Amino acid sequence: MDATTEKFVASRPPTVDSSTAGMRGCGLANLTWVGVDKEELRQRLLMPEYLRLAMRDCIKRKDATAIPDHLLLPGGGVADMAPHAPMVVFINPKSGGRHGPVLKERLQQLMSDEQVFDLTEVKPHEFVKYGLACLEKVAAEGDECAKECRARLRIMVAGGDGTVGWVLGCLGELNKDESSHIPPVGVIPLGTGNDLSRSFGWGGSFPFAWRSAVKRTLHRASMNPVARLDSWKILVSMPSGEVVDPPYSLKAAEENELDQGLDAGVDAPPVAKSYEGVFYNYLSIGMDAQVAYGFHHLRNTKPYLAQGPISNKLIYSGFSCTQGWFCTPCVSDPGLRGLRNILKIHIKKANCSQWEEIAVPKNVRSVVALNLQSYGSGSHPWGNLKPDYLEKRGFVEAHSDDGLIEIFAFKHGWHASFVMTELISAKHIAQAAAVRFELRGGDWKDAFLQMDGEPWKQPMNPEHSTFVEIKKVPFQSLMINGA
Repeated sequence: MDATTEKFVASRPPTVDSSTAGMRGCGLANLTWVGVDKEELRQRLLMPEYLRLAMRDCIKRKDATAIPDHLLLPGGGVADMAPHAPMVVFINPKSGGRHGPVLKERLQQLMSDEQVFDLTEVKPHEFVKYGLACLEKVAAEGDECAKECRARLRIMVAGGDGTVGWVLGCLGELNKDESSHIPPVGVIPLGTGNDLSRSFGWGGSFPFAWRSAVKRTLHRASMNPVARLDSWKILVSMPSGEVVDPPYSLKAAEENELDQGLDAGVDAPPVAKSYEGVFYNYLSIGMDAQVAYGFHHLRNTKPYLAQGPISNKLIYSGFSCTQGWFCTPCVSDPGLRGLRNILKIHIKKANCSQWEEIAVPKNVRSVVALNLQSYGSGSHPWGNLKPDYLEKRGFVEAHSDDGLIEIFAFKHGWHASFVMTELISAKHIAQAAAVRFELRGGDWKDAFLQMDGEPWKQPMNPEHSTFVEIKKVPFQSLMINGA
């Protein structure tokens, strides 16, 4: 079934000028909203009690068929019992500093305990496998209310970009069953960067007047149209025997599925070990990932230093200065040289089946493959390119649903700073429908990569290459427009 039915209006994320975006990021744009009646909102979102309890029991028992008979209505519920926009919320209580636990309580007051899921207790895949499956089972037995609730369901995620991506990835499993409707997702931004949230109009931070803002946010989520979002599969193929500690979003792959249309040649390892995952925002290689890796290690070993988005950003900025991102004290250190020494890039352009090699610019120390319009807490490093430049480079205007990914580079921290403040654009490399990065060691012992904010250290083999291949996932995710 096509994900966009008459229930939803498909659209692209709105274009937001910088002043409006700044207001929304501080929670000021919401002040123009009229008040939202609590009881009216509750009626729009709250599923009938018998369905809420049935889903809760199935999730607890981890069995989609474990529905007590006394919970079901004789003859089934009628369609008119279904709310206008039944909604569930996933909340990461560890995000947002001190706001997480109190926000959870507020959401439960506005909706119900059964429709608010603490991600430390119920994982998204458990909700999909047992909660949604329970709703579908009741609907299949002739309950029209359950059928309408399943078709109208919307999901909100209170957390950072990583949490949103986690939920989207689990919902994406529903695409294996082409008859399943995929619920669209909105965001309550509790992370540090919140680029997914910014890209779809939900703002860059949680508003100051958060108690009243929660009502307005849920109201918008129940009413607003839906947009599409590309997602990208990454495959990391490395020489067998190398030890890597991958991020949560990368899982061991059973087979090495590198595109056979591009011969890896003699640099390919005779025996490979592979990991795969999906990202929605970006993949980066180089110094920015190294800084992120150091920051995450520091935060994990000394969690008391990370008490919220502002303190995180201050620590991150200080860590950047100590890693040589802004100053390169010893140019003879191979770890501080440009990526050109270890990196090759091949791409497939749109509507093209052939791979072609793209030159890595000289003296760049970070390469980024970007899907969204927002990066690094709201910056737009690809820039708003003029039509004549787009035509000259063979580019098209970038969108998060166009099936293309933008590849650009930073020379160093100062260059990145000017790009992030949008004084200049990043070093444009390519626009592609598929990408393969080839990493080769030599003097380098490790490379650093990060995917949607999750960094890892990638060991480098002096004799054989490590390949990182990016291809578009065949289906798109659905996001609720917040603007």
